[in-house]
Amino acid sequence: MNSSRIVLLVAMISAIVGFFYFGGASHLTLAALKAQQSSITDFYNTHPMQALAGYALIYIVVTALSLPGATILTLAGGAIFGLFWGTVIVSFASTIGASLAFLSARFLFRDTVQAKFGEQLKAINEGIEKEGEYYLFTLRLVPLFPFFMINLLMGLTTLKIRTFYGVSQVGMLAGTLVYVNAGTQLGKLESLSGILSPILVGSFVLLGLFPLIAKKIVENFPHE
Repeated sequence: MNSSRIVLLVAMISAIVGFFYFGGASHLTLAALKAQQSSITDFYNTHPMQALAGYALIYIVVTALSLPGATILTLAGGAIFGLFWGTVIVSFASTIGASLAFLSARFLFRDTVQAKFGEQLKAINEGIEKEGEYYLFTLRLVPLFPFFMINLLMGLTTLKIRTFYGVSQVGMLAGTLVYVNAGTQLGKLESLSGILSPILVGSFVLLGLFPLIAKKIVENFPHE
């Protein structure tokens, strides 16, 4: 690993350790958000641009470093900015943060992984080159797959960054809407588990699988 990779890795590890050491995780809980909602809203009303920029920056950093708390921050977007602006801000901040995590994983580890497991990963890389956008879209829509894990694993593949960004933004939009909308009703939320019902999760799964299934049907449809 060259010096630039080492510097980036040390910086990221230091930021993650600092986050936990200084109690950052304790501020990204449902209880903490409810307790601070009034003061945060007051700050937004008096300093809208600073609040918006600060929120977006925090969201990007948390996502880029794969720290816990993205769900709480998404709820906060709805609670503070409302459904429309909350969705817009979260959509861009989450996608930018995810793309930074993707690029970090690629820069730090892809060469090493490919050098050691290139032959074993050959079929996966070929599949990603042909249908990577469909697989990513499905993964983004299905809330069963950890958000941060998708970012990191996709960074180790040959998927293009512009494809990753575009598909991620579109694929995450439905889930973003659900959580931001839940955030607008923050006072009624007792836990995070009640946000996604089994029916809603099933709908996301079907929606995510539809493009891949449709593509396979078209490819196998008899042509004259």
